[in-house]
Amino acid sequence: MGILDFLSGQFIDVIHWVDDTRDTMVWRFDREGHEIKYGAKLTVREGQAAVFVHEGQLADVFTPGMYFLETNNMPILTTLNHWDHGFKSPFKSEVYFVNTTRFNDLKWGTKNPIMLRDPEFGPLRIRAYGTYSTRISDPAKFLTEIVGTDGEFTMDEISYQIRNIIVQEFSRTISSAGIPALDMAANTGDLGKLIASAISPIVGDYGLSIPEFYIENVSLPPAVEEALDKRSSMGIAGDLGKFTQYSAAEAMTAAARNPNGGGGMGAGLGAGMGMAMATQMANQMQQGPWGAAPAAAPPPPPPPVEHVWHIAENGETKGPFSKAALGRMAAEGGLARDTMVWTPGQDGWMAAEDVTELAQLFTILPPPPPPAR
Repeated sequence: MGILDFLSGQFIDVIHWVDDTRDTMVWRFDREGHEIKYGAKLTVREGQAAVFVHEGQLADVFTPGMYFLETNNMPILTTLNHWDHGFKSPFKSEVYFVNTTRFNDLKWGTKNPIMLRDPEFGPLRIRAYGTYSTRISDPAKFLTEIVGTDGEFTMDEISYQIRNIIVQEFSRTISSAGIPALDMAANTGDLGKLIASAISPIVGDYGLSIPEFYIENVSLPPAVEEALDKRSSMGIAGDLGKFTQYSAAEAMTAAARNPNGGGGMGAGLGAGMGMAMATQMANQMQQGPWGAAPAAAPPPPPPPVEHVWHIAENGETKGPFSKAALGRMAAEGGLARDTMVWTPGQDGWMAAEDVTELAQLFTILPPPPPPAR
């Protein structure tokens, strides 16, 4: 894991870390008693940061470079120990090396289908997967928020949490984007940018950043894909009548080339297709003079929908009543022109005389007589 260089004496003179793995994010420099000699050399390589924790409290963060651990280059640690005039004795601190390079080719995907309302197909379920990269942008925050006292922290320990964040933001973004499912493949780049911008503030609270985010594929349920394939096949076939004739002719030609291979089945199939084509040709001969088939009679319209009505009377709702029942009530005086009525599909309560379907109940009756003089 790491290389520790020990020089003469009881204490450590050189502190550094060489990572020979591909998934270690944080590694703690261990030494019994955590005693570090005054003036020891700290080497922080490119792609690393060194974080000093003194008595459980985060102290100094060192960026790439070589340092001699003295009072002048450890300001926070010096303040914590009240070393106003320098020091010469060993001090005790924990040193965490943080890998600040990118962790690439990390996978994400939707474990369960995502429900959305597609502009073309209506309610739809989709799945998606892709890759992303992440890096530690704030070593101190990452150490305090995520690592804690873990002596060796790997990418696997946080990748599941990041995947959950990605799927959550992907579901929210894709549901509100309003992009048709058939156009998602052409907009994966823009979608990736939207999702990455939504993820960044959340992982930023962990001291992480997402420099790259990719959507590799967005797929539909198998049943929907099968229906789309059939629709595409129909579009390629064009005129279904000509396509059927062509398919029948091809089948007859194949049967004629192999009269013995299929036995009587091939002959019967050819005869059946021949009779079908003859029938089709006879029907075409019976068509009009311009080759167009006689227009079929239009189907009858659907029967009218019978509405039922509710009336509001003395703060209570009564009903439902059929139109015939309302007619009898109008004749008996139980339904007036200003009676409030409602039926399913109507936008709120309306006066009976303002409803076209009920207004005729009052036109056949004389209006109320004028008051006596």
